[in-house]
Amino acid sequence: MNTIASGSTAVEIAESIEQQIRAGFYRDGAMLPAVRALAQQLQVSPNTVAAAYKLLRDAALIVTDGRRGTRVASEMPTAETQTTIPEGLRDMASGNIDGATLPAIEAGWLTESQSGYDVQSNDPLLLDVAGQWLAEQGVPCQQLGIYSGALDAVERALRLRCRPGNKVIVEDPCWPPALALLASLRLKAVPVPVDAEGALAPSAEVLRSAAAVILTPRAHNPTGFCISERRWKEWLDNLAGAPDTLLILDDHWGPLSAANPLSFTREPLSWLYVVSVSKFLGPDLRVSVVTGSPSVLKSMHHQQTLGPRWVSLLLQRLAGHLWQKMLDSSRLAAVGAEYLGRRSALIQGLNDLGIAVPAQGEGLHVWLPVADETSVVQTLASLGWAVQAGSPFRLESPAAVRISIGNLNPISVPALARDVAHALKQRRRAVN
Repeated sequence: MNTIASGSTAVEIAESIEQQIRAGFYRDGAMLPAVRALAQQLQVSPNTVAAAYKLLRDAALIVTDGRRGTRVASEMPTAETQTTIPEGLRDMASGNIDGATLPAIEAGWLTESQSGYDVQSNDPLLLDVAGQWLAEQGVPCQQLGIYSGALDAVERALRLRCRPGNKVIVEDPCWPPALALLASLRLKAVPVPVDAEGALAPSAEVLRSAAAVILTPRAHNPTGFCISERRWKEWLDNLAGAPDTLLILDDHWGPLSAANPLSFTREPLSWLYVVSVSKFLGPDLRVSVVTGSPSVLKSMHHQQTLGPRWVSLLLQRLAGHLWQKMLDSSRLAAVGAEYLGRRSALIQGLNDLGIAVPAQGEGLHVWLPVADETSVVQTLASLGWAVQAGSPFRLESPAAVRISIGNLNPISVPALARDVAHALKQRRRAVN
């Protein structure tokens, strides 16, 4: 394919090719000219073209594959955020919450009239109830922001602090929508393993090479593990040597958690703490509350005012009202205990059948290492259970399946444990 690239400097050439890619002149996977050929056509040094290609690679717009040449990067895959459950299977795959745990919305809860375009602040009740909860957790919260769910807040922080090609450290396994978000922003996910004490802390040198880190303090999805006090100290120690690296803490399970909160007697240098209402009030509310470093919050607020401007006060008031209602009735602790009981019962049932699963953790999921994901998923489907293959969650970690307990009837725990054991034995027999 002939090129219409132009320019005499690396930046000019890179911008020219980027414009062609975005305009559709180069399709996904299309071959770009060889460095020497393009240099000769533009009458510039091959080093200049090589530098231009490096800029495009850093922006994740092109990929270089040795002798196979340089090609336009393919479109990033969409997130596997929904699991199709075949009719008749019991849903242990989607990760949904139990609708029976959500508070009812009584008639007449909203007594104030809706606001107009003069909105200048967030809902006082939501700010108050969230601020009190954060303070009880020991999280510094002099300033708060409200966004449309956890992923919205995370995306805004990443857009402010990262440019295409930057590295972002993530847990492995990791929540698939977070991986898809990084891919869409042309950011490189750098995996760190997760054990029973949470994500392993990389060295300060590795942290300095990354623009941001995304961690789950409690009920890590999919393993359920929580960051221990010892592991948190290691993260803080190493982050002290990486002052420009943004730490994003997604405490999605926080208000339902029975685990100890992280200690903030020593604050990270640059950080954002996100708590969503989706697990205890319902995902459709699309509301999250954030706190963190003043400079981070200020930049995010400025960005928000230039875009959506505010989160619906109707949703904010409903979230604040229901959160307070859950606190007044002690329902948060009861719901958290209900989920923990289901998870613990399944783990105990598996352990009793000789399947070693760590008892640590909480949340909606049990992460079970397997030899072959497809075999286990298919065998369990034949027995009436839908579970999630681990591949969408994994970067470098071994094969596994995720079993979600949000819709697990406690009466069905022994049957599920027996069928999981059967699925694992079927695989072992096939290998022998």
